[in-house]
Amino acid sequence: MVPSGRKWGDDDMFMGEYIHTIDEKGRIIIPAKLRTELGENFVITKGLDNCLAIYTYNEWKNIIEQYRQLPNIGETRSILRFFISGATISELDKQGRINIPAPLISFAGLSKDCAIIGVGEHMEIWDKDRWYEYLTAKEANITEIADELFSKSL
Repeated sequence: MVPSGRKWGDDDMFMGEYIHTIDEKGRIIIPAKLRTELGENFVITKGLDNCLAIYTYNEWKNIIEQYRQLPNIGETRSILRFFISGATISELDKQGRINIPAPLISFAGLSKDCAIIGVGEHMEIWDKDRWYEYLTAKEANITEIADELFSKSL
């Protein structure tokens, strides 16, 4: 759900990089700049590249609807099982924290310090060290990646 009086659109997106600590109970503070877009309920699930993905509830429903349009073949079932089996509906507590279930913490290899990043229509939570390793590896050839992707869209 988007804050009242607003409609999710091109101007609304998650962006930025923030470092926060996850406590022993699996709670982590979501930065205030990102909280306003989340709404009351949102979904946390396994993400690609061994991170966690957080979607607004409406965005999650859109994603599931897109998957329903795909043919019922092994690859579709596999991807649905991957994302939906780890998904949980969550909400912010009064301190602006979310509680991440232990299986998701394990999946993403989250240790004490985590990177919370905005990625447009969703957020991701990474183990901080893994995030910086990933970023360093991709930065080396980001120009080539961009050139290839944008040349395909022309």
